[in-house]
Amino acid sequence: MAYNVDKSDAQWREELSPDQYAVLRQAGTERPWTGELLDEERAGIYTCAACGAELFKSGTKFDSGCGWPSFYESVRPEAVQLIEDKSLGMIRTEVRCANCGSHLGHVFPDGFGTPTGDRYCMNSLSLNFSAEPTE
Repeated sequence: MAYNVDKSDAQWREELSPDQYAVLRQAGTERPWTGELLDEERAGIYTCAACGAELFKSGTKFDSGCGWPSFYESVRPEAVQLIEDKSLGMIRTEVRCANCGSHLGHVFPDGFGTPTGDRYCMNSLSLNFSAEPTE
């Protein structure tokens, strides 16, 4: 798939921290319960840490108890790309930023009690957060 943001590996390495590069460009996973955005509760928008594309609204975030920020839907269906992932001896659905192809995490059909039944399990390192202005 062709992405709107197309950079060389060298450009990504220069722009991202080593930990972000490992997650966003090499499909790594941060350790559970370590992400800066796990306990973020303010109203706002979550964007791709690599390209800034809007991905999730704070109102769709929920505490799934899994150790990573979880959302029940993306800001728009076309904001993310879903790809079958057969690594680690199981079948999962990888979630990538549809704008730049960066790895965000995985989506699972176990978001019990949410409007969609989905749990987008995202790496904090893959996301930036912008809080809504307070008055």
